[in-house]
Amino acid sequence: MFHALRLIMAAMLVAVAVSAGAGEASIAVAANFSAPMKRLAPLFERATSHRLSLSSGGTGKFYTQIKHGAPFDVLLAADDETPARLAREGDAVSTQTYAIGRLALWSADAAKLDGSDAVLRRGTYNRLAVANPKLAPYGAAAMQVLDRLGPAAPARSKFVTGENIGQTHQFVASGNADIGFVALSQIWQDGRLSGGSVWIVPAALHAAIRQDAALLKRGENNPAARALLDFLKTPQARAVIRSYGYDI
Repeated sequence: MFHALRLIMAAMLVAVAVSAGAGEASIAVAANFSAPMKRLAPLFERATSHRLSLSSGGTGKFYTQIKHGAPFDVLLAADDETPARLAREGDAVSTQTYAIGRLALWSADAAKLDGSDAVLRRGTYNRLAVANPKLAPYGAAAMQVLDRLGPAAPARSKFVTGENIGQTHQFVASGNADIGFVALSQIWQDGRLSGGSVWIVPAALHAAIRQDAALLKRGENNPAARALLDFLKTPQARAVIRSYGYDI
């Protein structure tokens, strides 16, 4: 009886110690990485006992919010330029690449695309959704692809411009655009297309979409923030990231 009581007390002490050591971090997540991060968060929390508060949106808007004092500990950006800029300006203490994004031309119509750029070349579409290239790295990559393929000028009259890649995906999913350049991660899960039809854009047609994480000044001494950056390097996290179509 006494031995059992000691075991129960020891377990309670361990639980209290774990709870005392657990922290919480506020994470700004680029729209294209929202779905993978929602899957990664509970895995991280179970592995570390830390907790994450996630906010999803455009990298450009997050930059502005961080400059105005938004209480984020980590930025998971859609590019490498924004974290580097925050580091230069003293708002971030370190950066690391967590994924290489892939661009895709997608339609919610399963018969619209045949796995090639034929629809783009023929111009057989009504509206083409593209994220704002001045704010969204995936939008900039899409413009590079159109420039390489040639039809960028006539295509502009058919553009529907999204504020970020999340809104761009919504334009296509809702039928407001019959095709659109999106992040592969938005339509790809567990190694396959989740619906519709797609042309996975060859990486050689645009600059690499290197996505970096920034440990922000606010999170410099936050164990939960630092633990997340370490967790993103683990085989478990990388397997999840790859399952959404990213390169590592």
